Amino acid sequence: MMDYGHELVFGTFLTPDVEDAERVIALAQLTEQVGLDLVTVQDHPYQPRLLDAWTLLSVIAAHTQSVSVSTNVANLPLRHPVVLARSVATLDRITGGRVELGLGAGGFLEAVAANGGPRLTAGESIEALEEAIAIIREVWAGGTGGIRLAGKHYTVAGAKRGPAPSHDVQIWLGAYKPRMLGVTGRLADGWLPSSAYVPPEELPALNKLIDEAAVAAGRDPSAVRRLYNISGRFDGRGGFLQGGEDVWIDQLTELTLTEGMSTYILASDNPEDIRRFAEVAPAVRESVVAARATTAANTSPAPSAGAHPAATGAATTGSGSTATGTTAGAGATTSTGTTGVPGSNFSVVPTPAPSAKRSGVQVLDESERPTGPALDPTRVYTPEQLASGEHLIQVHDHLRAELEQIRDLVEQVAAGSLGVGQARNHINTMTMRQNNWTLGVYCETYCRLVTTHHSIEDAALFPRLRRADPSLTPVVNRLQEEHLIIHDVLEGVDKALVALVDGSGTIDTLRAAVDLLDDTLLSHLSYEEKELVEPLARLGVM
Repeated sequence: MMDYGHELVFGTFLTPDVEDAERVIALAQLTEQVGLDLVTVQDHPYQPRLLDAWTLLSVIAAHTQSVSVSTNVANLPLRHPVVLARSVATLDRITGGRVELGLGAGGFLEAVAANGGPRLTAGESIEALEEAIAIIREVWAGGTGGIRLAGKHYTVAGAKRGPAPSHDVQIWLGAYKPRMLGVTGRLADGWLPSSAYVPPEELPALNKLIDEAAVAAGRDPSAVRRLYNISGRFDGRGGFLQGGEDVWIDQLTELTLTEGMSTYILASDNPEDIRRFAEVAPAVRESVVAARATTAANTSPAPSAGAHPAATGAATTGSGSTATGTTAGAGATTSTGTTGVPGSNFSVVPTPAPSAKRSGVQVLDESERPTGPALDPTRVYTPEQLASGEHLIQVHDHLRAELEQIRDLVEQVAAGSLGVGQARNHINTMTMRQNNWTLGVYCETYCRLVTTHHSIEDAALFPRLRRADPSLTPVVNRLQEEHLIIHDVLEGVDKALVALVDGSGTIDTLRAAVDLLDDTLLSHLSYEEKELVEPLARLGVM
């Protein structure tokens, strides 16, 4: 089992179809719009039915704002390393650091030779790749002085360095055989295989070869990012990535935690697949964060004798702050020097809902909420068990913080709409347009985050809780009912936002929608923590 701890990245692998270039660009824009991180395209310069990769990536970069772009992978034999390095650096500088380099030795050797490239054996193409990586990095190094590298396949005698890219561009190698995997471990920043050629069950053996090569070269194996071109069906049944979003979430989370894969690139030209993959991505991130937090808790040193949380006189909350006298799970209250129940070591303190309501509308009847079994004051909980409840609060704290940012943005819009004279009307209008656009993007992202968090609970967590403790069924059923209500409230925020942007609504209408979201979501999060933090610790189902 190996998790290299890399930040997760999600992207698309688009077919550069020469007959439908506009659609390829539109799919790249969709990749960005739904919140993915990376757009990649294959590079086969000898294939006239495919668009030229670097020309296409330049156009995609010009039509997007935030996604990174990369070849998947560049055909080295038909792209001289000096020219390739300068192409990459140029586009990276223009885009402000949005380019990475997927690189291959050139698998279709006959096609390369037929188009005027060198006629190499497989072994010679790997030698050429090693020489090329050294040349590319020398070009990117910038500075003065000429590059002088005399190789068997490339000789550079005095070529000037530069331009340097805007950021530290990574080189990801498409590799499958032992020798190429060795090069990856020694020299590359990432390994980029495809699931069609390397199914998940073959990853451990190939990862091992990369790790061994890295160690032999004096490198930490975690210096090599593990990327994965993946394909699957959301309507499939059984097998790798054959099933609904919950199947994808579980399988990609497992690959991250057991095989260290951390960049998932969807090979699909179907817009619906891309949209659904964008819903999977944040859920996988959340699952991995939870698992890593649990692992960290399991491996942290045990507290010394006498260092019991209750002895400190303060209860630790999920956000790392302290609380005294705060309402705890299962109806118990804390007091100075105790947490949860007097005499108990249950130190996870749920966050209470605000006592005052912002909205005059109520969509939740809090008096009808069922409660779960009372906390057993004699039960002892390990730090690992407590970590599950702490993680739930941490996720909720993130949602609470984001909600505050939405409210701040609404007030920025309000401030931008208050003109102070005819001479500033135009400026105020432009400012308000910009604020509205910023708010629109933010609200859309936030609503998707909340919905995804609830989808994970509905699809994975709640069924496990029902099975583990049937007495929790009324609570879980109620939480799921509230998820549907919150979804409708989020829709109300969207509608109020659209109305503000198109002129049919007012800032007060938007404020009212956010007030209702504030009351509803904060009440729900508090209820969920009050009822679930202890069962999560006791049942170990997170």
